[in-house]
Amino acid sequence: MELERHEQDSVRWEVARRLPARPLRPLLGQALEGWALEGQCAASFHELPFPGIPLILNLGSPWLVDKAGLDSFLAGLHTRPTRVTGERAFSCLELRLTPLGARRLLGLPLHELANRTQALEGLLPGVGTLTTRVREAQAWDERFDLLEAFLAKRLADTPPTPRELDWAWRQLVRSGGRVRVRALAADLGWTPRRLIDRFRDHVGLPPKAAARVIRLDRAVSALRSGAPRVAEVAAACGYADQAHLGRELRELGGLTPGQLVAGNFLQDEAAATA
Repeated sequence: MELERHEQDSVRWEVARRLPARPLRPLLGQALEGWALEGQCAASFHELPFPGIPLILNLGSPWLVDKAGLDSFLAGLHTRPTRVTGERAFSCLELRLTPLGARRLLGLPLHELANRTQALEGLLPGVGTLTTRVREAQAWDERFDLLEAFLAKRLADTPPTPRELDWAWRQLVRSGGRVRVRALAADLGWTPRRLIDRFRDHVGLPPKAAARVIRLDRAVSALRSGAPRVAEVAAACGYADQAHLGRELRELGGLTPGQLVAGNFLQDEAAATA
């Protein structure tokens, strides 16, 4: 397990990370994470769409997600930004499930969660008991162990993802959202309509919409990493030009490339909340 502690501008936070057990790794987009933060103002986040399913197991005060009060929660794939506000101090465990992993875990069509965030209690039987035990645990490793055991038990009783859907999703991600729907369907021997219907069930969005989210996520990662020119990022990520990337970022993310690079798009909201 990795543990980082930081302090800056009267804000203290720590982040614990651990790779999940090997059987769980295909279902997760990244390491298990634990967060604890304490600052002077309410925590406020402008969450951009990304090709994953965030699952938040809350250890502290409830959150406001687009102004709705939630404790632990899960969000489907989004094609718009999400505003999340918490207390001055918060603590949680965070998973970023792949859409196909979330489909297995929840056992319900993911289009029911598209552009929605719902309380975890109503989606996962037994999660209330898990939350109680995790809150009683004294160390991040113990919390991760409890969470992994819960996930493994849940997944043991679920059928595997259809191979065709697993292949199609991986192709879409590997191409950066640039493979065409008709090409995917043809490679599978399916009609485009069948591919769209299966994607809505197992991913949550039709493949064209999912591809937009994947492309945007790659562009956002490049811009945040300090890539020098927006036009270069646009070309590398498959946009027609810089203006095309700007339109997509405004439509899906609710901000401009300049705001994203500057990293100051929450300043006004944070000041209003303080």
